[in-house]
Amino acid sequence: MMGYALRTATRGFRTGLIVVAGIAAASLPVASAGAQPKKVVELFTSQGCSSCPPADRLAERLVSEDDQILTVSLPVDYWDYLGWKDTLASPDYSQRQRAYAARRGDRSVYTPQMVINGEEHVVGSRERDVRAALARTAPFTADVDLEISDMVVKATVDGALPKGARMATVYFLRIQDEATVDIGRGENAGRKIKYTNVVRHLQPIGMWSGGKETFRMPKSKLVVNGDARCAILIQVEDRDGPGVIIGAAVTDWHGGS
Repeated sequence: MMGYALRTATRGFRTGLIVVAGIAAASLPVASAGAQPKKVVELFTSQGCSSCPPADRLAERLVSEDDQILTVSLPVDYWDYLGWKDTLASPDYSQRQRAYAARRGDRSVYTPQMVINGEEHVVGSRERDVRAALARTAPFTADVDLEISDMVVKATVDGALPKGARMATVYFLRIQDEATVDIGRGENAGRKIKYTNVVRHLQPIGMWSGGKETFRMPKSKLVVNGDARCAILIQVEDRDGPGVIIGAAVTDWHGGS
């Protein structure tokens, strides 16, 4: 049994950023407006980890209990060699988890791991530790107004960067509200496990340096069958990788097509 034994990253690296220019669009009727959570929890989980199901259930509870917390699941692929290829995993999420560890300097990469607001990490199945970490978070410094119209996803960011920060990345996330997986092999063989708020795609759409700025993306390029909602994260980054999350918004896809 794997448990949540720590995995040591073999080498540090930094995440590459792709800056996508905002796309000009005419003013359109708004189909849905986003909520602004106050905290963000990223659960790094794996279908091949026998210690992950309790953390997956905790993530589901956080989603149902508190709309002030944006809790998302990012399945990783580094346990695939144990006999089961995770059907939801992306190497991008494994890379994101390693980048967090490299920036912290502890190189702690394991499952289940929850990262709170891009900074503190805790074992994702330890509910008391997770809730204590959530209680320690600092307030966001960026407001995010997320709207979806017939054709455009528009995120308007306003506020200030933390002291000493020069830029923040604006991330767009496509989220599947839930996925239930029958696992055929590996440590969880024979189990049916439910995953909540599964990130299906994460990409940078621009850089923000403070003040008020609007970022736009064409809705037609983003909507995929099975994705229930989308989110925006504002995350301080530098050459060392992703840092503190200072703003967020989430909304459902319903409305104009």
